[in-house]
Amino acid sequence: MTNQRILAHFNESAELKIKAAEELALPISQAVELMFQALSNGNKILACGNGGSAADCQHFAAELVGRFERERLPLPAMALTTDSSIMTAIANDYSFQEVFSKQVQAFGQSGDILLAISTSGNSPGVINAINAALERDMRVVALTGKGGGEVKNLLGEMDVHICVPHDKTARIQEVHLLTIHCICDGIDTALFGGDVDD
Repeated sequence: MTNQRILAHFNESAELKIKAAEELALPISQAVELMFQALSNGNKILACGNGGSAADCQHFAAELVGRFERERLPLPAMALTTDSSIMTAIANDYSFQEVFSKQVQAFGQSGDILLAISTSGNSPGVINAINAALERDMRVVALTGKGGGEVKNLLGEMDVHICVPHDKTARIQEVHLLTIHCICDGIDTALFGGDVDD
């Protein structure tokens, strides 16, 4: 791989982040408020996604249960992508498209939040999880790209859609990770106020 090609990746990523910042600042702040209110009321956040998005779910849950950039009590967040026995049992006995929705039905309660991540917005398993969450009177924060796909059609006024304005999966995932960090920082700031060094 030539240096020029590597630089092109960095430049495209940087340009997208600058462009996306203007479009996504408002929905990210809305997601922070939604999640903060849920956590303040004793509710939890469940997260689902496939592949790289599954890793993002685990990253998000780790930041809340552990810490982001300051010491605090653990916050209740759970990635629905980690229990291999649950996932393989559901995939084997029912279908892979139900591995998240059945967990939402088992663990989700009214007032909880589902963080649903799909770069295309068309993942059947994520769509099923969103439907299960809405049936349980949960709110949804959806991270997508490529125009939002089917996911954007499922969300109501009380939900939040953060759609990265790009078509490349790698670039979308890079902005999703930055978005997750923004949400974690926003939750910590809402809980404690000020900057990390205060």
